Amino acid sequence: MKIHEYQGKELLRGLGVPVPLSRVAFSPADVRAAANELHKETGNPVVVIKSQIHAGGRGKGRFKEHPELGGVKVVKTADAAFEVGEKMLGNTLVTIQTGPEGKKVHRLLVEQGMDIARELYLGITLDRVTGRTTIMASTEGGMDIEEVAAHTPEKILRESIDPAVGLQPFQARKLAYALGLQDPVAGRAVKFLLALAAAYDKLDCSLLEVNPLVITGAGEVIALDAKVTFDDNAMYRHRDLEELRDPNEEDPSELEAKAWDLSYVKLDGDIGCMVNGAGLAMATMDIIQYVGAHPANFLDVGGGATAERVTAAFKIITSDPNVKGILINIFGGIMKCDTIATGVIAAVKEVGLSVPLVVRLEGTNVELGKQMLDASGLNVVTASNLRDAATKIVGLVAKAQVKS
Repeated sequence: MKIHEYQGKELLRGLGVPVPLSRVAFSPADVRAAANELHKETGNPVVVIKSQIHAGGRGKGRFKEHPELGGVKVVKTADAAFEVGEKMLGNTLVTIQTGPEGKKVHRLLVEQGMDIARELYLGITLDRVTGRTTIMASTEGGMDIEEVAAHTPEKILRESIDPAVGLQPFQARKLAYALGLQDPVAGRAVKFLLALAAAYDKLDCSLLEVNPLVITGAGEVIALDAKVTFDDNAMYRHRDLEELRDPNEEDPSELEAKAWDLSYVKLDGDIGCMVNGAGLAMATMDIIQYVGAHPANFLDVGGGATAERVTAAFKIITSDPNVKGILINIFGGIMKCDTIATGVIAAVKEVGLSVPLVVRLEGTNVELGKQMLDASGLNVVTASNLRDAATKIVGLVAKAQVKS
């Protein structure tokens, strides 16, 4: 689960991580009021207006309606802030991470202007190679970390965090000095790093990124940005954080899947997949690519799915306009093959079937499941094994495209 920058900063502020003074705004009038309030608090009329969407690259992005305007803008007066707010709110921002369709901006962060002396990068995430949380730091603040890793990997510093004791002060000092910081700034950076690592752990994050982390002219260490992603598997411990979810920023199909307790991720291909079990789902996606096509989604209905959940999953797949064919690959263990057949038949009868459908069933009640599909009178192609299923669906999609 992702949240907006302003929400992440509020959480970090409450956990002792220094962040700039700011206000969230939902209208141009809010933007003007926020600029005036920050001017009074700081004595500085300069504010930064940041578009709040779940995508990076906002500063380099451009609004479709105002291509001269990026997603982050520095202004010097409250009136200028109002004008920028009018152009940003309700309009579509396109960044390198949104794709050409962009995302509509519904809220803005109005933040105090900072005297920036240096920009650094900090990120905390799970390193699946070591099985430990790892903190990464770099002198290349403000740049995409992927770009730094690709071109100058030696500039990325790493410290692995022992889960039994957490980030230790000596590790934080090692990073601070490796970033070229000198006391007393290095001491402040150590406190910042320890607080950030503690916040990552307390909030059950899967990613906590500060880019840039800034050193001000006065030597303060402040998180100028905050990208926070929570581990969905730990959300039962944080019911209050669920309230921070912004449905406008999430794919409607993924929200619908969550409501049915389905594991669904939308992808860029054209072969819709319905599978039970994450490993089988990954194998299915792999073999689709092996035979020359690309999966349109990852969808795991789980081992104990009901006919209703299978029907819901089928509707989610068919709601994707990019899907040109559907492959259902089920191994019936806890979930019997006839249950899958019942769900598929109900779904096809309810929503119709305008694309080829191949079903491969194996396991408990497999013969009954196949008999039900054959007797349904529906245009469903069965397959004997996974490779046969993938080959058939790719071939059927290719034929359908030639006819059209």
